[in-house]
Amino acid sequence: MLMNMQSVLEKGFMVLNEVYFEGSLVMPVITIMTSPRTNGHFTLGKTWRAEDDHFHEINISAEHLNRPIENIMATLCHEMVHYYCFVNGIKDTSQNGRYHNRLFKEEAEKRGLQISYVKGIGYSETEPGKEFVEVLRTYGIEKTLDINREGSPDWIEVTGGGANGSGNNGRDPAKPKSSTRKYQCPCCKNSFRATKDIHVICGDCWEEFIKNMK
Repeated sequence: MLMNMQSVLEKGFMVLNEVYFEGSLVMPVITIMTSPRTNGHFTLGKTWRAEDDHFHEINISAEHLNRPIENIMATLCHEMVHYYCFVNGIKDTSQNGRYHNRLFKEEAEKRGLQISYVKGIGYSETEPGKEFVEVLRTYGIEKTLDINREGSPDWIEVTGGGANGSGNNGRDPAKPKSSTRKYQCPCCKNSFRATKDIHVICGDCWEEFIKNMK
C-alpha cells in the first residue's frame, strides 16, 4: 500500500516539474519517513547514491499523510521550490535555512501556492491555490489510500538467531551490538537512526543532524 503512495508522490513530482519548473529539476529520491514536527524537507546535500550517481532527497512526513492530496502535493511543491532555489543560487531562506524570506514566497506563489507569514519562520505556511488544485485534477493526481503513521515509532533491531531462535546458542539473549547511528538535531532535538553515515538537514530548523553512536 505504501508503494502506491510512493508512486503518487513520484508522479506528482514529474507533473509539477513539467508544469511549474519547465522540467528543470532532476528527480530526487522521494522518501516517506517520520517527521512529526514538519510536513516535509529537502536535503541540500546529495544524500543518496545509486551506482555512480548522487541525488538530493525530498521527504514527506509519514505522520501527515492523512491530509487531502492537494495539501500533500503543496508540501511536495514547497520542497521543490527550495530545490529550485538551491540549484539556481536563489537565497530563499536565512537563519540556517529556518526563516523563509520574500524570495521564497515569490517563487512559491509563481507555482500556484498560497504562502502565509508565520512568526519565527517567515513566509512558510503553504496552501494549494485554485490553479494548483486544477493542475492536480487535470493530470489525475489523487490519493487512493487513507494512510499515515499514527504515534511515534519504536525502533527494533533484529539480529540473526541460532536453531532455537536466539543468537547466543540458547543462553539468555544478550543485547546485540548496535550497528546504527543516532542522529539528532542540535536545535529542536528531533532524532532518527540510520545504518550508514549520511548528511541530513532538519526540516524544522534547517540545522544539520549530528551523529551520536550511543
